[in-house]
Amino acid sequence: MRTITKVLFLLLLFLSTANAQVVAKVTPKEVELGEMVTYSLTISGEDITRPNIRRLCDSDVISTSSQTNIQITNGPISKNYALSYRFVPQKSCIISPIEVEVDGKTELSNSVEVKVVPVSGAKDLDFVLKIESSKKELFVGEAFDLTLTFKQRSDAEAVDSQFTPPELKGFWIKSETQPKRYQDSKYTITEIVYSLAPQRAGELKIPQAQMRIASRGSRASSWGDWIPTIKWKTYFSNELSFDVKPLPSGVSLVGDFAIEAVVDKSQIKANEAVNIKINVSGEGNLEDIKSFKPEMDDVAVFDEKIVIEGKKLTQKIAFVADRDFTIPSFSLRYFDHETKEVKEVSTKEIKIDVINEQIKEELVVKKEEAVAEYEEHATPTKEYNTLTLVFIFIAGVVVGVVSMLYKPYFSSVKKSKEGSIKDPKTLLTKLLPFKDDKEVCEIVEILEKNIYSHQKIEIDKKALKELLKKYKID
Repeated sequence: MRTITKVLFLLLLFLSTANAQVVAKVTPKEVELGEMVTYSLTISGEDITRPNIRRLCDSDVISTSSQTNIQITNGPISKNYALSYRFVPQKSCIISPIEVEVDGKTELSNSVEVKVVPVSGAKDLDFVLKIESSKKELFVGEAFDLTLTFKQRSDAEAVDSQFTPPELKGFWIKSETQPKRYQDSKYTITEIVYSLAPQRAGELKIPQAQMRIASRGSRASSWGDWIPTIKWKTYFSNELSFDVKPLPSGVSLVGDFAIEAVVDKSQIKANEAVNIKINVSGEGNLEDIKSFKPEMDDVAVFDEKIVIEGKKLTQKIAFVADRDFTIPSFSLRYFDHETKEVKEVSTKEIKIDVINEQIKEELVVKKEEAVAEYEEHATPTKEYNTLTLVFIFIAGVVVGVVSMLYKPYFSSVKKSKEGSIKDPKTLLTKLLPFKDDKEVCEIVEILEKNIYSHQKIEIDKKALKELLKKYKID
């Protein structure tokens, strides 16, 4: 009875498959890890809409192809479409039914299974790809080295290759070395070292890297001859997992650092620049160190861009003043991953003497007191006649007219005595009281660089004109 039931089931399955308009299959059904599989859809119908298939078994589709067959049997014409999708599965899986629109109707394919088995004889592989890390437990921002190694047996031939690096999501890529190649007894080995740092706390993973290798092969033709072919195979590396811990509050640097400040001179003339060079060396995330430029009263400070070369950071800063001043201490707070402590390193203050120091005088504003004098009205000793009064009136009119005509001239003379805003130093003096304004601050910095560092930076005249109008500066 059971035998009859099985036969009927198989018969029904065969009939349903035979009548189905969409049939799916995989070739081969069982592969070693890294080998390619072809997923095929055979579709019967006049008009079809090709499905958009980009991933199968959680793997990207590498290539697609299609073929159309037309058959005429005693008059009726039938069409068959064969769609093929090639991919490299990384694990066993079942491909779910695919929806295909056939002659205006939605048809479903059958599901198919793909079995992936481990690579046999792993010690004698022609090609090996792996990734290794110098650390597995890290703190946020802590640097480490990731080494990617590709090994090729000396007697293995590769016609072509395609390398897909691992996705490094959640990591800063600080640097990458040039490929280093060397030979051992069996393999030609190529190494690339990435310098990385985790961006966030928690468990972070680096997925597999991939290397597709094209090798020469052959297959038998329908006539029994051997035809040379190219066979592609994908080699996968291992995966890595990291346990990343957060840094203590208020600390953004991790590693071990030393700092020094070197000044070119400690005695200068008024308004002469003194240059200082700050050097930071050691292991850690140097790229997260911000500018050391300090804010100082009555001292113009100009900083250059930070330069990082290997394990050393350098920044140059210039100071310009007309009186004695002190360059403040520069410090770094960081977390030492070895001792698990927060440490701080700093430089010493540096006193700068100005030879011809300009003493700053305190501005004292005195309020004039108006003294009113009261005089008794005296009896005029002289009487004015009518002619005299007329002459005085005419003289007053003439003086008034002359004053009106020459008023612009006197105003310009007054302004020229006060100092023209066309003069950079005068303009700088008049803008300084409004330095809290971001736009004013930018122009003040340009003026300081042009005056004291002899640079020639162009000022936005339109923006300057608006600021002069805004603050009523003449």
